[in-house]
Amino acid sequence: MKKSSSKFFTVNIIATICLVTMTNFIGFGQTNTYPIVGTGQTISYDTTVAITMPTPGQAFYGQNSNHPGNMRTYTNNGNGTVTDNLTGLMWQQTEDRNGDGAINFYDKLKFYEAVDSAATCNTGGYHDWRLPNIKELYSIAMFFGAEPGPPPSACIKYIDTTYFSVGFGDVNSLAHGDLGTERIIDGQIASSTKYISTTMNGQETLFGFNFIDGRIKGYPATSPVPEDGQSKHFYVLYVRGNTVYGTNQFVNNGNGTITDNATGLMWMQNDNGTGVLWENALSYAENFTYAEYSDWRLPDTKELQSIVDYTRSPATSNSAAINPMFNCTRITNEGGVADYPWYWSNTTFSSQAQTNGASATYVCFGRAMGYMPPFGGWIDIHGAGCQRSDPKPGSFAAYTHNGNGYYNANAPQGDAVRIYNYVRLVRNESSTGINENKDNKIFNAYPNPVSNELTIELKGNREKANYELLNSIGQVVRKGSLIDKTIIQTSNLVTGVYLIKLQHGNTLEVKKIIKE
Repeated sequence: MKKSSSKFFTVNIIATICLVTMTNFIGFGQTNTYPIVGTGQTISYDTTVAITMPTPGQAFYGQNSNHPGNMRTYTNNGNGTVTDNLTGLMWQQTEDRNGDGAINFYDKLKFYEAVDSAATCNTGGYHDWRLPNIKELYSIAMFFGAEPGPPPSACIKYIDTTYFSVGFGDVNSLAHGDLGTERIIDGQIASSTKYISTTMNGQETLFGFNFIDGRIKGYPATSPVPEDGQSKHFYVLYVRGNTVYGTNQFVNNGNGTITDNATGLMWMQNDNGTGVLWENALSYAENFTYAEYSDWRLPDTKELQSIVDYTRSPATSNSAAINPMFNCTRITNEGGVADYPWYWSNTTFSSQAQTNGASATYVCFGRAMGYMPPFGGWIDIHGAGCQRSDPKPGSFAAYTHNGNGYYNANAPQGDAVRIYNYVRLVRNESSTGINENKDNKIFNAYPNPVSNELTIELKGNREKANYELLNSIGQVVRKGSLIDKTIIQTSNLVTGVYLIKLQHGNTLEVKKIIKE
């Protein structure tokens, strides 16, 4: 069980007319300067397909749907900008730089153009825009997405398209000023974070995220790319505000744990010491007790990426890409070189359909290996600090063996496939997760989990209250008012995590509900 503590937290709720500050509500505020936005993943999976959400003690319990984290909350400012109310960051709403209503190659920039053009951006009347670093950019990534296959219409973008407009790769790029033809997946957005080392045997590299295929990768900053023989071009979303977002505040607790006061997360100082299958990583976490805590879990992909130190790498600091307070097991990689592991997250990676659960995301704290004969075979292709995915089942049958490892011959850079990845556990130090009140003093909601009917009942003699039931992407699916209690029909709601927000006078309380 979590040790008891008495703490208060604040969140700034941005409304149309006024700013209301409330205590005992988890979110962006004075306590955590780097709040991790949940991945948005509410579907549960086994090693191949979607399943009913598992409960404690069942196989596959502990995955992302069981630990959804902080619910995203955005405000469309109506001036081409979107405010993330959890992180305090303001974003450009669209990649359509030229304003012609289409997102295509005309809107892309080379890396150093993207850096410099921020100074002349005046979206929304603001003049302090910047190219986001990779941690800022990853904050708006959503893992309810599914990467495209034929046809591309099957793709579900890895971002909340209610608020943001992002484009596919421009398959008609030749007609739009390119020297070659892009692929549908060439939707990469540049960040300002450069790889401290190099990829592809010496190429200057930046990190970017792709809202079309759901990965952080290192991309060449200036070197020509195969699709058009010139420097790579990127889509751009500029950001402003909260300039400390992404900065960790680690404290060594002296007991084998490390607390990040910026995120409110406590981490194990050591990893598990060996590679395991994804299902076994989940069970290892759920059965782990250490330092008198038994609520350890496998982190989601955004939590895990939050502890990457992009100023470190195996080649430049002879270390993993992580703060030296942490200990990482040394391994020998596919190329026979001393290196550091990749670490599982609890987040499933879906390909072509949200029901596809055959892979899970990992974050590379060592080199992101791939097999590329033109570059000499096994090399670092995407950089320490990238996020990719590995198969969950324990079989290499679909992959090609070479030397000390396996690789995906169908991937353009021959991504290495390990399947057996390492584990670093996390727990919530100062958050109940998913923006929920710790103690509900004005209402009860039952049963929880719920199947067909949910009862909301006020405590004590209270006057009329208003409620909203929100799904995992912040959409209101039910709302109404009550004097004593009310019953909500939930039989036609999809399974997953919901929030009840109940307003009584000047008091707002929030409770998490699981729909079975």
